Amino acid sequence: MKLIKFEKVKDGKYLKNYELTYLNKAGREKKYEIVSRNELTQPSQLGVNVNGVSIIATMEDKMLLLHEFRMGINKRIYNLCAGMIEPGESIEQCIQRELFEETGLQVKKIKKILPPSYAAVAISDTKTHIAFVEVEGNLSDNTSDNEDIQTNFYTREEVSHMLETEEFSSRSQLAAYYFVNGFC
Repeated sequence: MKLIKFEKVKDGKYLKNYELTYLNKAGREKKYEIVSRNELTQPSQLGVNVNGVSIIATMEDKMLLLHEFRMGINKRIYNLCAGMIEPGESIEQCIQRELFEETGLQVKKIKKILPPSYAAVAISDTKTHIAFVEVEGNLSDNTSDNEDIQTNFYTREEVSHMLETEEFSSRSQLAAYYFVNGFC
């Protein structure tokens, strides 16, 4: 595959739409659409910037999961606490801020922050960290009017059942599976 054209086609408030034209292995043009949170001026910038974090949070051998309404699918799903890094903010500051904003909890200990990975590689160059944290405090709702989030802690047995009966985002489903099996 050879990229032969790179063009911004729409500039939204949060997302920018780009059209990439490739020559496929048969020598024919293939147009591909992506969205990015980044202002891109050249193909070498694709997938460079780290945009946010997904947080796998535990407290007293229970896993924090958010049951949130997601506008993109028009329904509630189980998800991880997550968010975007603000300008000038470190990943650790982002973890603390997002955790507090979405749940009211504080970070007790950051156990591990994985190197950045692509969050939606089929449609976006969004790159985020995954953080494993122990948390403390009491759950409360500090979300904006544009977020509809219910938070709770779940035992391994509860999460195991939820994996069979509820809908999850892909990262939260994988994290929940590993939590159930004792890996986080």
